[in-house]
Amino acid sequence: MSFAIILFAQTVTQAVLHYFAYKYRGINKRKAFFITHDNNLELIWTVIPAFVFFGLIIYGMVTWGQIMNFDDQDEDALVIELYAYQWNWKARYGGQDNVLGDANVRFLNDYDGRNSVGIDSSDPNGWDDIVVGQEFHIPVNRKVIFKMRSQDVLHSAYMPHFRAQMNCVPGMITEFSFTPTITTAEMRMNADVASKVERINKIRYENSQELIANGEEGLEPYQFDYLLLCAKICGSSHYNMQMKIIVDTEKDYNKWISQQPAFSSIMQ
Repeated sequence: MSFAIILFAQTVTQAVLHYFAYKYRGINKRKAFFITHDNNLELIWTVIPAFVFFGLIIYGMVTWGQIMNFDDQDEDALVIELYAYQWNWKARYGGQDNVLGDANVRFLNDYDGRNSVGIDSSDPNGWDDIVVGQEFHIPVNRKVIFKMRSQDVLHSAYMPHFRAQMNCVPGMITEFSFTPTITTAEMRMNADVASKVERINKIRYENSQELIANGEEGLEPYQFDYLLLCAKICGSSHYNMQMKIIVDTEKDYNKWISQQPAFSSIMQ
Protein backbone atom coordinates (compact mmCIF):
# COMPACT_ATOMS: atom_id res chain seq x y z
CA MET A 1 0.00 0.00 0.00
CA SER A 2 2.79 2.42 0.93
CA PHE A 3 4.55 1.68 -2.35
CA ALA A 4 1.33 2.29 -4.33
CA ILE A 5 0.72 5.65 -2.65
CA ILE A 6 4.32 6.77 -3.10
CA LEU A 7 4.33 5.64 -6.75
CA PHE A 8 1.09 7.54 -7.40
CA ALA A 9 2.37 10.71 -5.72
CA GLN A 10 5.71 10.47 -7.56
CA THR A 11 4.02 10.00 -10.95
CA VAL A 12 1.55 12.86 -10.49
CA THR A 13 4.02 15.38 -9.07
CA GLN A 14 6.68 14.62 -11.68
CA ALA A 15 4.13 14.88 -14.49
CA VAL A 16 2.91 18.25 -13.19
CA LEU A 17 6.47 19.46 -12.66
CA HIS A 18 7.52 18.62 -16.22
CA TYR A 19 4.29 20.02 -17.67
CA PHE A 20 4.71 23.41 -16.01
CA ALA A 21 8.42 23.49 -16.80
CA TYR A 22 7.50 23.10 -20.47
CA LYS A 23 4.44 25.37 -20.46
CA TYR A 24 6.20 28.28 -18.76
CA ARG A 25 9.58 27.85 -20.40
CA GLY A 26 11.56 30.94 -21.28
CA ILE A 27 10.27 32.59 -24.49
CA ASN A 28 11.17 35.97 -25.96
CA LYS A 29 8.77 38.77 -24.98
CA ARG A 30 7.23 36.64 -22.19
CA LYS A 31 7.56 38.33 -18.83
CA ALA A 32 7.85 36.35 -15.61
CA PHE A 33 5.11 36.78 -13.02
CA PHE A 34 6.35 36.71 -9.44
CA ILE A 35 4.22 35.58 -6.49
CA THR A 36 5.59 36.37 -3.06
CA HIS A 37 3.27 33.95 -1.26
CA ASP A 38 -0.15 32.31 -1.41
CA ASN A 39 -1.72 31.19 1.86
CA ASN A 40 -4.18 28.84 0.16
CA LEU A 41 -1.47 27.02 -1.80
CA GLU A 42 0.73 26.73 1.27
CA LEU A 43 -2.18 25.30 3.24
CA ILE A 44 -2.91 22.75 0.50
CA TRP A 45 0.65 21.46 0.13
CA THR A 46 1.06 21.28 3.90
CA VAL A 47 -2.22 19.70 4.97
CA ILE A 48 -2.58 17.06 2.23
CA PRO A 49 0.94 15.55 2.65
CA ALA A 50 0.50 15.67 6.43
CA PHE A 51 -2.67 13.56 6.24
CA VAL A 52 -1.09 11.14 3.75
CA PHE A 53 2.03 10.65 5.89
CA PHE A 54 -0.11 10.30 9.02
CA GLY A 55 -2.09 7.54 7.31
CA LEU A 56 1.09 5.76 6.21
CA ILE A 57 2.51 5.94 9.73
CA ILE A 58 -0.65 4.48 11.28
CA TYR A 59 -0.78 1.75 8.63
CA GLY A 60 2.89 0.94 9.24
CA MET A 61 2.42 0.80 13.02
CA VAL A 62 -0.53 -1.58 12.69
CA THR A 63 1.38 -3.83 10.27
CA TRP A 64 4.49 -3.80 12.49
CA GLY A 65 2.34 -4.66 15.49
CA GLN A 66 0.91 -7.67 13.67
CA ILE A 67 4.44 -8.87 12.94
CA MET A 68 5.96 -8.26 16.37
CA ASN A 69 3.04 -8.95 18.73
CA PHE A 70 2.89 -12.71 19.04
CA ASP A 71 2.13 -15.10 21.85
CA ASP A 72 5.30 -16.48 23.42
CA GLN A 73 3.19 -19.17 25.06
CA ASP A 74 1.78 -20.49 21.77
CA GLU A 75 2.14 -24.24 22.24
CA ASP A 76 2.09 -24.92 18.50
CA ALA A 77 4.99 -22.54 17.78
CA LEU A 78 8.55 -23.82 17.62
CA VAL A 79 10.99 -21.83 19.77
CA ILE A 80 14.56 -21.43 18.48
CA GLU A 81 17.37 -19.29 19.85
CA LEU A 82 19.85 -17.79 17.38
CA TYR A 83 23.15 -17.19 19.13
CA ALA A 84 25.55 -14.79 17.40
CA TYR A 85 29.26 -14.50 18.06
CA GLN A 86 32.37 -13.46 16.16
CA TRP A 87 32.05 -14.88 13.54
CA ASN A 88 29.47 -17.57 13.40
CA TRP A 89 26.03 -18.68 14.50
CA LYS A 90 24.59 -21.34 16.77
CA ALA A 91 20.95 -22.38 16.90
CA ARG A 92 19.40 -23.74 20.10
CA TYR A 93 16.15 -25.70 20.27
CA GLY A 94 14.01 -26.13 23.38
CA GLY A 95 14.05 -29.92 23.11
CA GLN A 96 11.08 -32.13 24.00
CA ASP A 97 9.39 -29.47 26.16
CA ASN A 98 10.01 -26.70 23.59
CA VAL A 99 11.27 -24.49 26.45
CA LEU A 100 14.71 -22.93 26.33
CA GLY A 101 16.76 -23.22 29.50
CA ASP A 102 18.43 -20.21 31.09
CA ALA A 103 21.76 -19.19 29.60
CA ASN A 104 24.49 -16.73 30.48
CA VAL A 105 27.91 -15.87 29.08
CA ARG A 106 29.40 -16.81 32.46
CA PHE A 107 28.73 -20.46 31.64
CA LEU A 108 30.45 -20.39 28.26
CA ASN A 109 32.89 -23.24 27.67
CA ASP A 110 31.75 -25.26 30.68
CA TYR A 111 32.29 -28.99 30.23
CA ASP A 112 35.66 -28.63 28.50
CA GLY A 113 34.47 -26.04 26.02
CA ARG A 114 31.38 -27.94 24.91
CA ASN A 115 28.88 -25.47 26.37
CA SER A 116 29.19 -23.13 23.41
CA VAL A 117 26.14 -20.95 24.14
CA GLY A 118 26.37 -20.71 27.94
CA ILE A 119 23.45 -22.92 29.01
CA ASP A 120 22.88 -22.91 32.79
CA SER A 121 23.18 -26.57 33.77
CA SER A 122 21.31 -25.89 37.03
CA ASP A 123 18.12 -25.16 35.07
CA PRO A 124 16.27 -28.41 34.25
CA ASN A 125 14.62 -26.73 31.25
CA GLY A 126 18.01 -26.64 29.57
CA TRP A 127 18.91 -30.30 29.94
CA ASP A 128 17.04 -31.32 26.80
CA ASP A 129 18.09 -28.26 24.78
CA ILE A 130 19.73 -29.00 21.43
CA VAL A 131 22.52 -26.82 20.02
CA VAL A 132 23.55 -27.04 16.37
CA GLY A 133 25.97 -25.24 14.07
CA GLN A 134 26.51 -25.06 10.30
CA GLU A 135 22.77 -25.39 9.61
CA PHE A 136 19.45 -25.51 11.40
CA HIS A 137 16.13 -27.00 10.35
CA ILE A 138 12.58 -25.67 10.67
CA PRO A 139 9.29 -27.36 9.69
CA VAL A 140 7.16 -25.92 6.91
CA ASN A 141 3.78 -24.32 7.74
CA ARG A 142 4.59 -24.12 11.45
CA LYS A 143 5.12 -20.85 13.28
CA VAL A 144 8.69 -20.32 14.49
CA ILE A 145 9.56 -17.91 17.30
CA PHE A 146 13.17 -16.78 17.11
CA LYS A 147 14.91 -15.43 20.21
CA MET A 148 18.28 -13.82 19.56
CA ARG A 149 21.35 -13.25 21.74
CA SER A 150 24.84 -11.95 21.05
CA GLN A 151 27.98 -13.08 22.83
CA ASP A 152 30.20 -10.12 22.04
CA VAL A 153 29.30 -7.25 19.70
CA LEU A 154 26.22 -6.03 17.85
CA HIS A 155 25.17 -8.53 15.17
CA SER A 156 22.03 -8.66 13.05
CA ALA A 157 20.16 -11.83 12.12
CA TYR A 158 19.23 -11.38 8.47
CA MET A 159 17.21 -13.95 6.54
CA PRO A 160 16.83 -12.39 3.08
CA HIS A 161 14.60 -15.08 1.60
CA PHE A 162 12.09 -14.57 4.43
CA ARG A 163 12.41 -10.76 4.38
CA ALA A 164 13.25 -10.88 8.09
CA GLN A 165 15.93 -9.06 10.07
CA MET A 166 16.50 -8.33 13.76
CA ASN A 167 19.51 -7.02 15.67
CA CYS A 168 21.28 -9.31 18.14
CA VAL A 169 22.25 -7.08 21.06
CA PRO A 170 24.72 -8.08 23.82
CA GLY A 171 23.02 -8.30 27.20
CA MET A 172 19.45 -8.57 25.95
CA ILE A 173 17.12 -10.90 24.02
CA THR A 174 15.40 -9.75 20.85
CA GLU A 175 12.79 -11.76 19.00
CA PHE A 176 10.49 -12.10 16.02
CA SER A 177 8.50 -14.86 14.37
CA PHE A 178 7.35 -16.08 10.97
CA THR A 179 5.86 -19.17 9.37
CA PRO A 180 7.81 -20.74 6.46
CA THR A 181 5.55 -21.85 3.63
CA ILE A 182 7.92 -23.39 1.05
CA THR A 183 10.38 -26.18 1.80
CA THR A 184 13.99 -26.02 0.65
CA ALA A 185 13.35 -28.92 -1.74
CA GLU A 186 10.36 -27.13 -3.28
CA MET A 187 12.30 -23.90 -3.66
CA ARG A 188 15.13 -25.71 -5.45
CA MET A 189 12.59 -26.93 -8.01
CA ASN A 190 11.17 -23.46 -8.61
CA ALA A 191 11.75 -22.52 -12.26
CA ASP A 192 13.25 -19.09 -11.53
CA VAL A 193 15.53 -20.43 -8.82
CA ALA A 194 16.63 -23.37 -10.97
CA SER A 195 17.42 -21.00 -13.85
CA LYS A 196 19.58 -18.79 -11.62
CA VAL A 197 21.38 -21.80 -10.17
CA GLU A 198 22.08 -23.06 -13.69
CA ARG A 199 23.59 -19.71 -14.73
CA ILE A 200 25.71 -19.58 -11.57
CA ASN A 201 27.00 -23.11 -12.06
CA LYS A 202 27.88 -22.38 -15.68
CA ILE A 203 30.13 -19.54 -14.51
CA ARG A 204 31.54 -21.66 -11.67
CA TYR A 205 32.32 -24.47 -14.12
CA GLU A 206 34.26 -22.11 -16.39
CA ASN A 207 36.19 -20.75 -13.42
CA SER A 208 36.83 -24.27 -12.16
CA GLN A 209 38.42 -25.26 -15.45
CA GLU A 210 40.85 -22.36 -15.12
CA LEU A 211 41.68 -23.31 -11.53
CA ILE A 212 42.20 -26.97 -12.42
CA ALA A 213 44.41 -25.99 -15.36
CA ASN A 214 46.57 -24.06 -12.90
CA GLY A 215 46.82 -27.04 -10.58
CA GLU A 216 44.31 -25.73 -8.06
CA GLU A 217 41.15 -27.31 -6.69
CA GLY A 218 37.98 -26.64 -8.67
CA LEU A 219 34.80 -25.07 -7.33
CA GLU A 220 31.93 -27.23 -6.12
CA PRO A 221 28.57 -26.79 -7.88
CA TYR A 222 26.29 -24.24 -6.23
CA GLN A 223 23.03 -25.39 -4.67
CA PHE A 224 20.25 -23.12 -3.43
CA ASP A 225 19.80 -22.83 0.32
CA TYR A 226 17.96 -20.43 2.58
CA LEU A 227 20.55 -18.50 4.56
CA LEU A 228 20.99 -16.75 7.88
CA LEU A 229 23.45 -13.88 7.46
CA CYS A 230 24.83 -11.11 9.64
CA ALA A 231 23.80 -7.62 8.51
CA LYS A 232 26.11 -5.69 10.86
CA ILE A 233 29.79 -5.08 10.19
CA CYS A 234 30.96 -7.00 13.24
CA GLY A 235 34.66 -7.53 12.57
CA SER A 236 37.24 -8.88 10.17
CA SER A 237 35.34 -12.07 9.25
CA HIS A 238 31.87 -10.52 9.11
CA TYR A 239 31.58 -11.50 5.43
CA ASN A 240 31.82 -15.18 6.31
CA MET A 241 29.18 -15.20 9.06
CA GLN A 242 26.38 -17.30 7.64
CA MET A 243 24.36 -20.40 8.43
CA LYS A 244 22.15 -22.60 6.29
CA ILE A 245 18.42 -22.76 7.00
CA ILE A 246 16.73 -25.97 5.91
CA VAL A 247 12.93 -25.87 5.66
CA ASP A 248 11.68 -29.46 5.95
CA THR A 249 8.39 -31.25 5.86
CA GLU A 250 7.13 -32.04 9.36
CA LYS A 251 8.17 -35.67 8.94
CA ASP A 252 11.71 -34.85 7.79
CA TYR A 253 12.10 -32.25 10.52
CA ASN A 254 11.06 -34.68 13.25
CA LYS A 255 13.51 -37.25 11.91
CA TRP A 256 16.36 -34.73 11.85
CA ILE A 257 15.72 -33.26 15.31
CA SER A 258 15.50 -36.76 16.84
CA GLN A 259 19.07 -37.42 15.69
CA GLN A 260 20.56 -34.35 17.43
CA PRO A 261 22.21 -34.79 20.87
CA ALA A 262 20.71 -33.00 23.87
CA PHE A 263 22.69 -30.81 26.27
CA SER A 264 22.33 -33.44 29.01
CA SER A 265 24.51 -35.81 26.98
CA ILE A 266 27.26 -33.17 27.00
CA MET A 267 27.12 -32.89 30.79
CA GLN A 268 27.78 -36.59 31.29
